[in-house]
Amino acid sequence: MLSDDVWRELRDQGTVRRFRERSVMLRQGDPGTHLLALTDGLAKVVCRETDGVTTWLAFRGPGDLLGEVSVFNGTTRTADVIALSPCTTIVLEAQRFRRFVEERGLVMALMRQTLARLRESDLHRTERLTLPLVVRLARSLVRLAELAEPVTGAVPEGLRLTGLTQEEIAQSIGVTRNAVIGGLQQLRDTGAVETARRVVVIRDMAALRRWAAAE
Repeated sequence: MLSDDVWRELRDQGTVRRFRERSVMLRQGDPGTHLLALTDGLAKVVCRETDGVTTWLAFRGPGDLLGEVSVFNGTTRTADVIALSPCTTIVLEAQRFRRFVEERGLVMALMRQTLARLRESDLHRTERLTLPLVVRLARSLVRLAELAEPVTGAVPEGLRLTGLTQEEIAQSIGVTRNAVIGGLQQLRDTGAVETARRVVVIRDMAALRRWAAAE
């Protein structure tokens, strides 16, 4: 993520656009004419394969840039970005954003962000191969909770993660929907979370972190 000062400056470079829950924010195959700075809400990044299969790539939250790669390299977008909850963004036109980055000397900062995302992807792949299901599930929920609270970094008890389906959670940790149902039951039994339709409520963050830290 960019520094608070740069983020405030960046927000002044564009215009506000809001997206409804489940709407497509950026579409795979479209040209990189602009990017989005996500200021509120949660989104997912998915890739549509030629055989019709949809592959989960990442979750994104406030403070994240969306679609910046195609803006920089001039190619079409390689993934869809879909709003999981109502999202507020700043729309940044490509040329203006590139000029802003050059004038502020932000190339290295954005490169570090890109490398961090690559490490994140590698970590997720390793976790899928090595960790028990409930540990992966807890880690995914912890990350989502932290995405929802990027400013303070502290996750309040009772935090509601809305818009997520069990199928999407399953895709993010590489298991079936039925497996996620069982994993959520384990977390509910310990009081770490409560669940409803497309809602996960963090009831005991310390307990959820203990599950996430298990090997």
